[in-house]
Amino acid sequence: MKRFNISRRDFIKICIKTTALMGLPYGMHTKVAEAAEKAEKPSVVWLHFQECTGCSESLLRSSHPGLSELILDLVSLDYHETLMAGSGVQAEESLHSAVTENKNNYILVVEGAIPTKEGGVYCKVGGKTAVESLKEMAEKAAAIISIGTCASYGGIQAVDPNPTGAVGVWDIVKDKPVINVPGCPPNPYNFLSVILYYMTFNKFPKLDKLNRPLFAYGRKIHEHCERRPHFDAGRFAEKYGDEGHKNGYCLYKLGCKGPATFANCSVLRFNDAGVWPVSVGHPCIGCTEPSILFKKSIDEKVQIHNPTPPDTYPSTEPTERGKGADPVTTAVVGAVAGAAVGAGAVLAKKLPKEEDSEKEN
Repeated sequence: MKRFNISRRDFIKICIKTTALMGLPYGMHTKVAEAAEKAEKPSVVWLHFQECTGCSESLLRSSHPGLSELILDLVSLDYHETLMAGSGVQAEESLHSAVTENKNNYILVVEGAIPTKEGGVYCKVGGKTAVESLKEMAEKAAAIISIGTCASYGGIQAVDPNPTGAVGVWDIVKDKPVINVPGCPPNPYNFLSVILYYMTFNKFPKLDKLNRPLFAYGRKIHEHCERRPHFDAGRFAEKYGDEGHKNGYCLYKLGCKGPATFANCSVLRFNDAGVWPVSVGHPCIGCTEPSILFKKSIDEKVQIHNPTPPDTYPSTEPTERGKGADPVTTAVVGAVAGAAVGAGAVLAKKLPKEEDSEKEN
């Protein structure tokens, strides 16, 4: 850590942050730190196929502290075509050496989509197609992490008419666990957290139906967006540069996909500077959703039930006399809220407990 100018304080901060991100109790950060400090590092083989290297770049450009150095120091990165010094025959020897020495005990990280048409001729490395390389490396791996939307679901390469027949890793590998960490690019902390979870518990975290770790992709961006109060109040930017846009109003009418996108961008942010697309005035493009990214135009609105608040509730705006909400309004709003809370409590009692459902399964 000293070699990478990462202080002990910064290291613990990262461990606490990733512990919180994974939804673990605060006290678990010590176990996460212990796992990160272990001398034994998991071997990682990192393959590149149809991609722009943006996922690797997002990892390498992370700083304050040097998250990229920390990740690369946590694992034994035995093969990475972009970062390694060797090339040609030397690179191929490094790859086969890593696989042979760590058989069934290395993590395979894949960046980029895999072309399948015409025998996979659209992407070859070392004389082998991407399909051949993926199958060969996946067969001997302990698990596979697909980093980025291209490796997870095909990405922009898979958009109609998809001339190369590009697909995601999980469309080809069926007999090994595949963890998708989508995003264009994904947040480096999500990747770090998956690695640390594996190192701490010797298993991968719970996944959703799209094989994404639930701790990072379990809730919609819209739920924690800083523009959500404007959405609830019916205040929207109608076009770029108008008063609503300048005042930070909701970007839904400009095509924001946040209400249909599962990710933690609005909470975790990017560049270690607390920014993400919506905070700088650009709608979310749904880059973690295979049914949205490159399938819907940027200005196309996603379907939601109530784009504006229902008009059946009495207004809580100040009255003409400037005395605020009148007693009737307050009572009605309170009754609505009380009914919602009560209904939630009744429903919670009827739902099976997590332990019971696990026993049944």
